[in-house]
Amino acid sequence: MDATQVLDTGRARRLPWLRAWRGGLQGSEYTWAVAFLVPYIAVFLVFVIYPVVYGLWMGSEPSLYTTLFNDPIYWMTIVNTLLYLGIAVNLKMVLALLLSGFFMRPGWWVKALLMIYVLPWAVPSMPAFISIHWFFNGDYGFLNNALYDLFGVNGPAWLDSRWLAMGSMITSYIWKWMPFWTVIFLAGRMAIPSEIREAAKIDGATGVRSFVHISFPILANLYLVCTLLSTIFTVGDFNTATFVTGGGPAFSTYVLATLGIRDAFDLSQPRLGVAAVITALPLVIPLVILLMRKLKTAQVQL
Repeated sequence: MDATQVLDTGRARRLPWLRAWRGGLQGSEYTWAVAFLVPYIAVFLVFVIYPVVYGLWMGSEPSLYTTLFNDPIYWMTIVNTLLYLGIAVNLKMVLALLLSGFFMRPGWWVKALLMIYVLPWAVPSMPAFISIHWFFNGDYGFLNNALYDLFGVNGPAWLDSRWLAMGSMITSYIWKWMPFWTVIFLAGRMAIPSEIREAAKIDGATGVRSFVHISFPILANLYLVCTLLSTIFTVGDFNTATFVTGGGPAFSTYVLATLGIRDAFDLSQPRLGVAAVITALPLVIPLVILLMRKLKTAQVQL
């Protein structure tokens, strides 16, 4: 075999790999594709890969976790985070699913009510939660003043007790984010073919029976995916705890996101703050994997 044949054989071996890389593009088309792709790769590396790698490096010292695990506030924060996720997310999603059925009703007044209903979600988080903080204020808040004026009852100090403060925080979270998921489920209900609902009515499946045997089975994939997404989003939520309760009383309503902010900024220990947030990864990573598998297998089809 001469040198020419060797070179031709080498090119033939490289051609499938080159064709797969180019995707069938040739000449200027390939150049333009690379030119458009490079900025996206650069943005992904700078704003996604670099922060993740740098954060993992900051929280890589074992001594950080020794300090963290010896802090009693940390373990209280873990309990608060699990309660916050378990109660707030699931209650929000169940109520959103049920309310989406109400907004399926015909009539202009239902559409007008839906526009009012989504306002809490449309309002920016910080002013909304600050207003709720003063709403629950034990001395000057609207809620206690209304209870006294209407019923002559002195309301409790909502934000001065751990469990009342946690309840206020969960209520505020549901009030803020339930409209968004209600609209998502409403869109899912509207995507159900009308022929299915009409056939169910003919068979006598109306009201609760229609929801149990028709609507919910069709929306089950959508409901599961939305619940997983909402849980992942809520793990990083610090607005509610920060502006409604401020983490009080006595640091008893901290969640992992607010604990990380406190350690990083209030205590000037950024590595410890990153370590506190990293401890949420054993919860977040399985949720992300489950979400990816669900999207791959079920494809969230109605």
